[in-house]
Amino acid sequence: MDERLNAFKRLLDIMDDLRSQCPWDKKQTFESLRHLTIEETYELSDAILEGDKEEIRKEVGDLMLHLVFYAKIGSETNDFDITEVLNGICEKLINRHPHIYSDVKVADEEEVKANWERIKLKEKGGKNEVRSVLEGVPASLPSLVKASRIQDKARGVGFDWERKEQVWEKVEEEIKEFKHEVDTGSSKIEAEFGDVLFSLVNYARFLKINPDDALEKTNKKFIKRFQYLESESKKAGKDLADMTLDEMDVYWNKAKEL
Repeated sequence: MDERLNAFKRLLDIMDDLRSQCPWDKKQTFESLRHLTIEETYELSDAILEGDKEEIRKEVGDLMLHLVFYAKIGSETNDFDITEVLNGICEKLINRHPHIYSDVKVADEEEVKANWERIKLKEKGGKNEVRSVLEGVPASLPSLVKASRIQDKARGVGFDWERKEQVWEKVEEEIKEFKHEVDTGSSKIEAEFGDVLFSLVNYARFLKINPDDALEKTNKKFIKRFQYLESESKKAGKDLADMTLDEMDVYWNKAKEL
């Protein structure tokens, strides 16, 4: 028997045991697991950004457990089971990859993405029902990620800039408008700042940069440098609250060299 199938069956059997015998596992519901699944997803994201392959392996396992858990709960209410879940995703993948499983020809990955969005719309709404391509963007996504997904979806149906230079011109335009609102003390400052961020996300997309990854890497870099500043100043017997910015900069610049 395929070792992959053996390993998956082992997990399913353990899930059956936990659900029937463990007091904690027996109490869990879709709702109670939701926040834990989100936490596990972010832990996987952290491991990926750190490039820690061993942690990635572990976190993928944790997420797999959650998915099996949801399927188990679904089977208990006769709504769905793991077989339906797996067959469902298999059928979706086959249907949305006609260039693999049918005779459709594609030139590149952009055509693959465009086909995906068209097929997805057809699956959800049918030919005679008007649906929005943006309905597939989860409302609860973090705003930066949501902006990227919105722009990807719009691009999938051809609504996009042609060249990155046009996008940068839009960024400069939005920055100028934002600065004007700041200078005049306008009530539109927040809205214009949002426009600046949205346009920067758009430009990042043209540069093949994931803005959420880029910002998180900067967050991690700042944390590392600030913690160096804290530890080194403490070693020198100094309190950050009593130091001048110039004194802090000495340690900050050393942290940048590490």
